[in-house]
Amino acid sequence: MHFKYEKLFTPVSIGKCRIKNRFAMAPMGPLGLSDAEGGFNQRGIDYYTERAKGGTGLIITGVTFVDNEVEEHGMPNCPCPTHNPVQFVRTGREMTERIHAYGAKVFLQMSGGFGRVTIPTNLGEFPPVAPSPIPHRWLDKTCRELTKEEIRTIVEQFGKGAFNAKRAGFDGVQIHAVHEGYLIDQFAIALFNQRTDEYGGNLENRLRFAREIVQEIKKTCGADFPVTLRYSPKSFIKDFRDGALPGEEFVEKGRDLDEGVEAAKLLVSYGYDALDTDVGSYDSWWWSHPPMYQKKGLYRPYAKLMKETVDVPIICAGRMDDPDMALEAIENGETDLISLGRPLLADPDYVNKLRSGRQMEIRPCISCHEGCMGRIQEYSMLNCAVNPQACRERAMALKPACSPKKVMIVGGGVAGCEAARVLALRGHKPVIYEKGSRLGGNLLPGGAPDFKEDDIALADWFGVMLDKLNVPVHLNTELSAEQIKNADADAVILATGSTPKMFSLGADDKVYSAAQVLMKEKEAGEKTVVIGGGLVGCETALWLAQQGKDVKIVEALDQILAVNGPLCHANSEMLERLIPFNGIEVITNAKAKGYDGKLLTVEAADGEKQLACDSVILAVGYQENNVLYQELQFEIPELYVLGDAKKVANIMYGIWDAFEVASHI
Repeated sequence: MHFKYEKLFTPVSIGKCRIKNRFAMAPMGPLGLSDAEGGFNQRGIDYYTERAKGGTGLIITGVTFVDNEVEEHGMPNCPCPTHNPVQFVRTGREMTERIHAYGAKVFLQMSGGFGRVTIPTNLGEFPPVAPSPIPHRWLDKTCRELTKEEIRTIVEQFGKGAFNAKRAGFDGVQIHAVHEGYLIDQFAIALFNQRTDEYGGNLENRLRFAREIVQEIKKTCGADFPVTLRYSPKSFIKDFRDGALPGEEFVEKGRDLDEGVEAAKLLVSYGYDALDTDVGSYDSWWWSHPPMYQKKGLYRPYAKLMKETVDVPIICAGRMDDPDMALEAIENGETDLISLGRPLLADPDYVNKLRSGRQMEIRPCISCHEGCMGRIQEYSMLNCAVNPQACRERAMALKPACSPKKVMIVGGGVAGCEAARVLALRGHKPVIYEKGSRLGGNLLPGGAPDFKEDDIALADWFGVMLDKLNVPVHLNTELSAEQIKNADADAVILATGSTPKMFSLGADDKVYSAAQVLMKEKEAGEKTVVIGGGLVGCETALWLAQQGKDVKIVEALDQILAVNGPLCHANSEMLERLIPFNGIEVITNAKAKGYDGKLLTVEAADGEKQLACDSVILAVGYQENNVLYQELQFEIPELYVLGDAKKVANIMYGIWDAFEVASHI
């Protein structure tokens, strides 16, 4: 029989390394996956092995640092192939042997340092380093110029790190990177590199650091040992700390495509065996870490350009989770490998599910960055919002229930659905009662804008999985406390969600909640004002502006997105900039006083304003709906409250709390 996605399962080679299919796991920061000596801890070994078991052809680890003296990295928050080579080789080999059991290959990603983009929480005592004395990305500090001796030290450390990786059973390495504005990229880009020695000036001099690295590794590990490069042919930098949006006209201050093509040819001539292509920089972070506001497959045109420029394999990531898009990219000669980062956090079995025709069962990534980049920034640990087991596979493994219980779940939002899924997997007998006409709760209004399509996909996924697990779901069913008390349940989970906060402004027949407008229950009209500049308010305003509506935001605090967190900077900064870019006026330090159906009176810092509008949309938060819990807390022995009913939070905590509770019933 003909299998639609067969081409995605044909082998491909990087140098002499043959990879069984066209799927690679994109490198993602392995924070929390290192032991005290810079080896891989059990979590790291299990995490990467799980993705190999799930069918991925090539595993590329997250970043490891080869140097910890020129630039401190809060050792050992990431694995390190040079800190304690014996420990690294021992733990690395334990991991690579398990990965190889599944027919997968694994490359170690190695970094020369972050330079001006070091994450402040991981920064040591000393000033950050860079090619030249330039401003740091986050801190009000000027970086210290690297000496030539320090460059040579880092190059030598790359050779040692790669040698230890080869001993540990890795099939190749990836150099991180002439991309995203990291240290080696800072050398390559004239904006950051103002040196007058052999590492500055013309393009070949600026690429000398990258050239010496690959030559050192080939010298140490042999010409056949694959060395790939993470590479951005375009930076999208308008100026220091200022990035460009999609569709924006600007002058590129970083690497433009002409130089990107020229540099790619040089890098391949130096000996790099593949280019793992993306675009962007820390100054335009939403390109390097694309949130849901970026279109899917955004790197495809750049990968295709690289494919036309050089004769080594090209790897392409960037929201490539749609298998039809992946197939099209391979068939059109845009790339040789499809790289999945966050989609493999969300579902380690993505590749096997696709191969066996079960793509409806692939748990979608919602591009929220809450569990991955948001947590890396705030807590130096990698996780996933929709998959509580990511990076904790062993600790969070489900144990079968010794005595199955009948569990009544009131509410079919993410918390209720996740609880039911986990309970059913463990052998319990959950039943869901949902007052609405479909499962999903706040995913449904949240997923209404077209850039939030994956929220709807997640709601659909829960439906598919609960159906597969034979969980009875009663829709359009609202239960009273009496009915719950009289039901023959061994345990009850209340996941009754939350309701939008509303207040009176006068002409309340034209005052709507964001959810009502998003669900198309109410029509905003041509001119509207959104009260509340948090995530819901900003996304609602953006969605309406993209439909051609005239939208203003009124926010009580001194900036938008002030209370949502921890949002990844890639998400929050892009959304912050999309608001004015789409013509949305923001009035901060302002409060709405009254609305007569035509004019909204607003008290702002510079006096009272009258805003003409057809409607007012309230996005001022949600209120826990815990009435049933108040009525039942002293009546039912085994009673749990989950999701927004417990405390209004984000999708991640709704899912995580449900997983935790359902794992232990």
